[in-house]
Amino acid sequence: MQRTITVLIAAVLILVTAGLVMLFSASMVRYENSEYFVLRQLAWMLIALAAAVVCARIDFQWVRKVALPLAAVCAVALVLVRIPGIGRDINGSWRWIRLGPLTIQPSEFAKVGMILAAAWWISRRRRYMHTFKRGILVPMLGLGLFAGLLLVEPDFGTTVLTSLVVLTLLYVGGVRPAHLAAFGAAGATGFVVLLLHNPNRMGRIFAFLDPEKYAQGEAWQLVNALNAFAAGGAYGTGLGNSIQKYHYLPEAHTDFIFPIIGEELGLIATLSIVLLFIVIFVCGLLIAARANDDFGRFTALGCVLMITLQALINLAVVTGSMPTKGLALPFISYGGSSLLVCASMIGLLVNVAHSARSPKVKKRTALFKDKKRKA
Repeated sequence: MQRTITVLIAAVLILVTAGLVMLFSASMVRYENSEYFVLRQLAWMLIALAAAVVCARIDFQWVRKVALPLAAVCAVALVLVRIPGIGRDINGSWRWIRLGPLTIQPSEFAKVGMILAAAWWISRRRRYMHTFKRGILVPMLGLGLFAGLLLVEPDFGTTVLTSLVVLTLLYVGGVRPAHLAAFGAAGATGFVVLLLHNPNRMGRIFAFLDPEKYAQGEAWQLVNALNAFAAGGAYGTGLGNSIQKYHYLPEAHTDFIFPIIGEELGLIATLSIVLLFIVIFVCGLLIAARANDDFGRFTALGCVLMITLQALINLAVVTGSMPTKGLALPFISYGGSSLLVCASMIGLLVNVAHSARSPKVKKRTALFKDKKRKA
């Protein structure tokens, strides 16, 4: 298991380093200061590192106890973003809360809250998960609450991502496919209705279906992203030599950083990044498979699914395989909340892996593990 942990951490460190290098390149264009994004991301990296260490070292039985309270706090935070004076409106979306000099995105933290809540419920009700009232009803009501709060922001991308992860956990946990299909159909119907009443979202759908027609409008970012990949070829134009980042791709440092990597470093670099996410996925599955109990197993599975599925959606969007969504590329895109949450999930994976070394789960109530104390 130690080898799995080492490979997992190494893959994450390589991705974070690649992100810093690309942010160094992107900073020069927007602010004429190559250190603008890098210094801010480094500050968040220190916070994220501390969070990862805490999540890796904290007693996992305590994590189980705070799973539901943490989910409740995340739900309250999602409500606070809509309150003027607390929440912050950026481009028509209420997704941020300002805490002094920092701006956090509660929807990112809600990902962890929903994973832990789902893992807690499945571990407590595993024998009843195939039933409706005692199995799937409560978690689906909770998912509906979080989805509603996310849609109000609005944040369609995170809504889709978290829903897919939670539904996958429920399916693996023993929920009947017929029950999932019924709730899924209801949710999909509501989602389609919201899309039909949102001109901006419908515009993105049309742009996805015919990007050339909307190249000067909704498909502007997608067309320029594809141009970036084409210009990069196999080996790239060279670090810092991107043309598309010069205001052709407005989000070259966040959601659309992957096309800039393709343009500057080429196909080999982009395939290497995809390979690293595959490594993270495999390591996460190995950790989940060897977990000592259901809570650890589903926490690990939820964390690795959240990270890799978000990466998959981001890559699908920037390559024109999905309509545009506002999801960052984990560990690489600029953004403190995303980096902090992803690092915390890696810490939880390491925690589950360490717990799996023992033949029995240590039932201690202390907040942190004490190696000196005999089991």
